[in-house]
Amino acid sequence: MDSTTGDAGYDALLVVSFGGPEGPEDVMPFLENVVRGREVPRERLLEVAEHYYGFGGVSPINAQCRELIAALDAEPSVDVPVYWGNRNWHPFLEDTVRRMKDDGVRTAAAFVTSAYSSYSSCRQYLDDIVRARAAVPGAPEIVRLRHHHDHPGFVAAMADHTREALGRLPENVRDTARLVFTAHSIPLSMARTAGPAGGAYEAQLRRTAELVVAEAAPGREWDLVWQSRSGPPQVPWLEPDVCDHLEALHVGGTGAVVLVPIGFMSDHMEVIYDLDVEAATVAEKLGMPLTRAATAGTHPRFVAMVGELLAEPRPASCPATCCPAPRRGPAPSR
Repeated sequence: MDSTTGDAGYDALLVVSFGGPEGPEDVMPFLENVVRGREVPRERLLEVAEHYYGFGGVSPINAQCRELIAALDAEPSVDVPVYWGNRNWHPFLEDTVRRMKDDGVRTAAAFVTSAYSSYSSCRQYLDDIVRARAAVPGAPEIVRLRHHHDHPGFVAAMADHTREALGRLPENVRDTARLVFTAHSIPLSMARTAGPAGGAYEAQLRRTAELVVAEAAPGREWDLVWQSRSGPPQVPWLEPDVCDHLEALHVGGTGAVVLVPIGFMSDHMEVIYDLDVEAATVAEKLGMPLTRAATAGTHPRFVAMVGELLAEPRPASCPATCCPAPRRGPAPSR
């Protein structure tokens, strides 16, 4: 394999994602993989499973990963083979690392489909990569590309989608609509942990929102709220919840809302259920016009961004104390 990208010397790109079921028979095994090692009641798994069954037992995340990989294969700045491995469902990361080794890959760049710093969006993926490499003798070196929450390519993609969503609102409310940015809620013990990345998750999301507003709708009022909480009620998580926030905005006189899911790279189950079903139902009951911006997906600037990250010098390794596991892990909501 002769092709390499930039001074970093990568000879492959590895897309690392969460994974999702692709049929009703996959749903419970997938959810059991997600919660392995945690004490999550089966009743909670059955509740989450219903979200998937309502969409035919299929999460769109795998299909969207395939679309991203096809776009990366066609992107001129990505001049190395593209591989794909998941944490919780096929193709599993360990199997992909084994295939990379058999293909002669020596050093791969890992693009994780999460832009932010926290245990579940950063450290857990790094641990997944370590375990997968340990299971494959002679595995290639794998270097995670840097966080991209403030990269101009990601911001441009989300700004375009935000403008498009604003354009779908009725004209009489479009100019006064409020932007409500959403991200996955996590336990406060995870969000505000000590260490080099302590508090980075929320700070990075706020920075992304600021950049998107500045590009898409300067001066527009906006909020950052949370979705997809799944932990026990006695454990504090980031708040407010998006549905509660919609009700509060309605009471305060807000006439229309655009939801912007900046915490997600693709329209997977937490987006299409928690926003397109639950939040949309709340807005309809309130009589509040609401649209939802698309996630970055395969926007050309987002795809080109990956090539730009590949061309950068290798990022410094995260310290072992970065993004430690919370005292209690969250239950699944994907």
